[in-house]
Amino acid sequence: MTDVTKYMKFEEAMAELEQGLPPAEGAGFLGVNIHPDDAKLVMIPVSWEATTSYGGGTSNGPEVVVAASHQLDMEDAAFGKAFRAGIVSLPEDPVIHSLNEKAKAAAQKVILACEKRTSATDDLRFVNECSVKINDSVYKSAKYWLAKGKFVGLVGGDHSSPQGLIQALAETVPSGFGILHFDAHHDFRNAYEGFQYSHASIFYNVMTAYPQVTKITQVGIRDYSRDEREFMQNLGPRGDCFYGRDLFRRKAEGETFKSVASSIVATLPDNVYVSFDIDGLDPSYCPSTGTPVPGGLSFEEACYILEALAASGRRIVGFDLSEVAPAADGGEWDANVGARLLYKLCGSLLRSQKLC
Repeated sequence: MTDVTKYMKFEEAMAELEQGLPPAEGAGFLGVNIHPDDAKLVMIPVSWEATTSYGGGTSNGPEVVVAASHQLDMEDAAFGKAFRAGIVSLPEDPVIHSLNEKAKAAAQKVILACEKRTSATDDLRFVNECSVKINDSVYKSAKYWLAKGKFVGLVGGDHSSPQGLIQALAETVPSGFGILHFDAHHDFRNAYEGFQYSHASIFYNVMTAYPQVTKITQVGIRDYSRDEREFMQNLGPRGDCFYGRDLFRRKAEGETFKSVASSIVATLPDNVYVSFDIDGLDPSYCPSTGTPVPGGLSFEEACYILEALAASGRRIVGFDLSEVAPAADGGEWDANVGARLLYKLCGSLLRSQKLC
């Protein structure tokens, strides 16, 4: 754990945020450093992207999102002063960073071998072993904070990052929960490119491993394989998908977005986990993400759904934001959007739990 002498007193931190003071050097999420014990919501940063199969950079997502959060104004039109509940991003784990560098190099050899229709068995085994370690690290951290009565979110990293958090919640929420999943992709591939815990396999793994996940509702999906679509269909009542093409046509043919959002929320049970891959948005908001796909939700549409979920009486039990990557030229647009979306996720959870 980080040295507690680096933390601010809670009320001093809140006063700084109220006044809109420039953040101190090395400040945490939103520009202050409060002790996790003083926060209602803690977020686990996971700088992991070993299995990324197209663009890269998402392992830097947690760092750049926290940095971009320093210039946010604190008053939210939907959730008021959500920051006053106490929100903190935990220190990044240097072990995860080290594993990422080693596993990413090995994964590139696996991907190259796959393209050449050969194999790289030892490298593949190494990446899969590293992925297990990442999942276990996230799981243990999440269990620790959940046991202390905290709500837990996660910032990736690629979309394989939150599996340990979902596992911890599956063991912690007695009545189970559903998942509201924003994405351009189903992420239902079985060990994509041989990686058991690929970013493209997260919800195949979740839906086959954790019966406590009673429902998955996917929104914005527009790039998928036939096997993935069949996997969704075979989930039966355990799965619903609002494909990007269908959402566009419903709006084009005159249906209000309020009606669209209500139909999405209506599919979910009382307890909900939100998983938000940034490429669920139109790529003009996230051009540097690893696998951008034309189409997608606007920022305001995504926020409208989150606000409708929080207002529905359902309880958000956790969330993740993944696949935010900084621009290669150093531009901060992706991080700016990611930070604002992350604060919306925080606000929606806290409001649903009557904490803001």
